[in-house]
Amino acid sequence: MSTSVKQVTTLPQLAPRKADSHKGDFGRVLVIAGSKGMSGAAVLCGSAALRGGAGLVTVACPESCWSIVASRNPCLMTFPWPEERKELRAYFNERLAASDVVVIGPGLGQSNAVTTLVNDIVCSQSIPVVVDADGLNVLECSSNTFRGHAGPRVLTPHPGEFARLLGISTAEVQERREELTIDFAQRFGVVLVLKGHETLVCDVTRIYRNNSGNPGMATAGSGDVLAGLIGALIGQGLAPFEAAQLGVFVHGRAGDLARDHFGEVSLIASDLLDYLPMAFQSIQDGRPKEGL
Repeated sequence: MSTSVKQVTTLPQLAPRKADSHKGDFGRVLVIAGSKGMSGAAVLCGSAALRGGAGLVTVACPESCWSIVASRNPCLMTFPWPEERKELRAYFNERLAASDVVVIGPGLGQSNAVTTLVNDIVCSQSIPVVVDADGLNVLECSSNTFRGHAGPRVLTPHPGEFARLLGISTAEVQERREELTIDFAQRFGVVLVLKGHETLVCDVTRIYRNNSGNPGMATAGSGDVLAGLIGALIGQGLAPFEAAQLGVFVHGRAGDLARDHFGEVSLIASDLLDYLPMAFQSIQDGRPKEGL
């Protein structure tokens, strides 16, 4: 490990909520996700942001899947956009201005319009942006505009997505996980979350190796839940590294609790949503409680 990177082990904690709090105190999260046939990704991501404590969550999704997303969780606000249009940014300006954090990518597809939208938002927005799934698949990280991105960025690739970003094989990523994670985070000034067994979280000066989670979480939609959860924690005031660190632990802890009930074989991503409350309760003074 680079001597300039410090190993972090203690988990950050959310501040206690004041008695006179209101929903605006806990973050306005904009989730840009979903496409025809992938509405579940938008639902999982938005629902995880809610379960993660965000005060208001808006899911912006294409018109083709808007009614499905809107009907799946009444606590979500929704915003449909016309996927057939070649230029989409204008549709999002008002929503972006009203948001504290953006989560972009789950189930979004890889059209030319999506590619332009993702790179525009990632490079130009001053608010924090969490980039996942198809957001990573269309991200042009070699461009000078990405290197000069305007605000905090959290990228959450699995090994295959990270391999694409680097232009190498997935096998090489797995062989050099820590080295490559540190190098990418430092080179681009982002928080990099490399998912998988012992997920790594790294920024320019710190690295965290997660010890929660299990193989049952290797199921479609699990990453969508993590992205929404990290967005919610940023919205509640945690810095991006701390939000990612706490997010990956709580996400894995929820998976462990779900495994204890359902087993690894039958575990599905929506189970994680049900166990997020218990996962948050299992942390005390920056450490996991014993016996949970």
